[in-house]
Amino acid sequence: MFTDRTEAAGLLAEALSHYRGQNPLVLAIPRGAVGMAALIARRLQGDLDLVLVRKLHAPGAPEFAIGAVDESGWLYLSSHASSVGATPDYVEEQKALQMQELARRRQLYTPGRLRKDAQGRVVIVVDDGLATGATMIAALHSVRQRHPARLVCAVPVGAPESVRLVQEHADEVVCLDTPRRFSAVGQFYGSFPQLEDDEVIALLRSAESPAAGENRTA
Repeated sequence: MFTDRTEAAGLLAEALSHYRGQNPLVLAIPRGAVGMAALIARRLQGDLDLVLVRKLHAPGAPEFAIGAVDESGWLYLSSHASSVGATPDYVEEQKALQMQELARRRQLYTPGRLRKDAQGRVVIVVDDGLATGATMIAALHSVRQRHPARLVCAVPVGAPESVRLVQEHADEVVCLDTPRRFSAVGQFYGSFPQLEDDEVIALLRSAESPAAGENRTA
């Protein structure tokens, strides 16, 4: 059990300390992981940015993922999708809805700004946990197309089977705990509030401020 995302991020930063000084690019999956990634980027003297992906919801169960889509439209569909009633038409409808949300978030979070360059760099993709692993797989696929030197998945907690799935898509997976009894990421946090859009924007602006740059090089 982690007290909150801040404690979990601090522990992840320790586990990733071998990348300190290598100018890693730390990418957050919004919204919950943005504060975590900001802390990790500061501790590792790296850059902070976002990787935008969205999970596809199971019919009648908005918290259960049947897959995920990235900004290019690349789709990862979980093996259990059809067994929970996700027909091809339903999947296409979900994909279209989530692509709209991805476009909205990109315009809101990073208006007029290019993504930070990932080519040839250590890139660390951060989330607050792996339930099905779908969003992380979509995120790793998206980043892999940008030719990083090393692609790392970093999460505090994950379902064992999901961690195994994600390992096929990353050069390294750093996961602090893989409990056998896993129903939802939030069960492993004492405090697990949802972040709002304005909080994400504030974290990104803070990371770009001169003071943040001074902290990274201190």
